[in-house]
Amino acid sequence: MNLNNFRHETRDWLRANCPESMRHGAVHFEDAPLLYDTDDAGLWLERMLKRGWTAPAWPKEYGGGGLDYEAHQVLQEEMATLQALPPLFGMGISLIGPTLLEFGTEEQKQRHLSKIVSNEVTWCQGYSEPGSGSDLASLQTKAVLEGDHFVINGQKIWTSGAQEADWMFALVRTNSEVPKHEGISFILLDMKQSGVTVKPIRLISGSSPFCEIFFDNAVARRDDLIGELNQGWKVGKRLLQYERSTPSARTPRPRVNAYAEIAKASMGESDGKITDNAARDKIVKQTMMEQSLQLTIQRVFDESQSGKAPGATTSIFKLVGSTLTREGAALKSELRGMAGVGWEGSGFSQEELTAARAWLRDRAVTIYGGTNEVQLNIISKRVLGLPDR
Repeated sequence: MNLNNFRHETRDWLRANCPESMRHGAVHFEDAPLLYDTDDAGLWLERMLKRGWTAPAWPKEYGGGGLDYEAHQVLQEEMATLQALPPLFGMGISLIGPTLLEFGTEEQKQRHLSKIVSNEVTWCQGYSEPGSGSDLASLQTKAVLEGDHFVINGQKIWTSGAQEADWMFALVRTNSEVPKHEGISFILLDMKQSGVTVKPIRLISGSSPFCEIFFDNAVARRDDLIGELNQGWKVGKRLLQYERSTPSARTPRPRVNAYAEIAKASMGESDGKITDNAARDKIVKQTMMEQSLQLTIQRVFDESQSGKAPGATTSIFKLVGSTLTREGAALKSELRGMAGVGWEGSGFSQEELTAARAWLRDRAVTIYGGTNEVQLNIISKRVLGLPDR
């Protein structure tokens, strides 16, 4: 493939086919359902699906684009230049899809992957439980194998998007007589069954993106066991590495510095500069840290070979990225002054009210997907090789 020709062809096609409303650059997962529930989003999905670009690097036999590493990079770069959103979002394309490609049988790949790339089926993650969060391996949701299916009883919590999901990938306990890591299995189950009850949890931000799930004799097919029975911890850990390696460096950067624009509007400007020196200093430090992380992630991904699964170093990205996200939201609120903490009332604009909720919402990013404390443990043991004591 001539990459230069591919770049020009891709650029022209994206400009002609990406709807203007899908050129946002980035969107928070809580806001994504509304943005993607539009005619333009459906058109963008349809057009990209025809080219296999809803999952550009996946094999063509599963509905992907079959692009090699270099061509995939070109596509991402051209989408970033156009600020084009991906045609799909969610755990199907980012988490369970890559995991199935690595661990799934051919029958499982054929049955599930094509429905992911077409957005026919949406997914949620069944990991955390009320008593098993940071110590995930202590989970107690049980799955008993009965003939050609598992019978599941127990509870999951903090399950993102469960109220809308069609299927769940879950870690369950299938053997209680062995050490905790050795009695866990990784299974897939249909959420639209009578044995599954979903209850959204209202958060401090006012939204309900997370849910608690109750299993009462829910059923999963025996042939939807991923990997070996009682060996699901390996699969589950790999999926978390995919989650923590979400390539935020490939998310298009905004055309303007949002922090600077907020400060200028709230504090004033002189000759194009923010009048408050302390605010300028904070904005420069935050922006430099964000861009340094983006460049570091991009370098690591560029240096890795195509198709190589992410490793424990993804915990560094999760630790630093989540901390910067939380601090960035807090900085935007601080720069707005009193307008940054408004909850309701005519004295606040809709943008200010949205920003206040985002500040509260993003306080959770250092918890979900693995807490910062867990990431520090992983980095110390598996990256730096430090002893337990």
